[in-house]
Amino acid sequence: MAKNILIKPIISEKAEMLSETTNQYSFIVNQKANKVEVKKAVEEMYSVHVASVNTMIMPAKARNRNTRSGLIKGRVSSFKKAIITLADGEEIDFYGDI
Repeated sequence: MAKNILIKPIISEKAEMLSETTNQYSFIVNQKANKVEVKKAVEEMYSVHVASVNTMIMPAKARNRNTRSGLIKGRVSSFKKAIITLADGEEIDFYGDI
């Protein structure tokens, strides 16, 4: 179940800053998943206690790229992002297996 809801963690500068300062972690989740399902999936997969879940749908964007043959137009798909706030004293280690 958790594998279908949680697609992948977001690892960016902003996400790292949130995890260090406010104990919040960002994930790309299934578009049809609700907050309760996301909370259960994170608690099941990482064995932590989730204090709150905030979700948002990031809109699709048009992108252009210059190549030798000319301009290539494309788009980036929309996705659902969840920001998980963990209880005090808990953390998720994404790099533990490396």
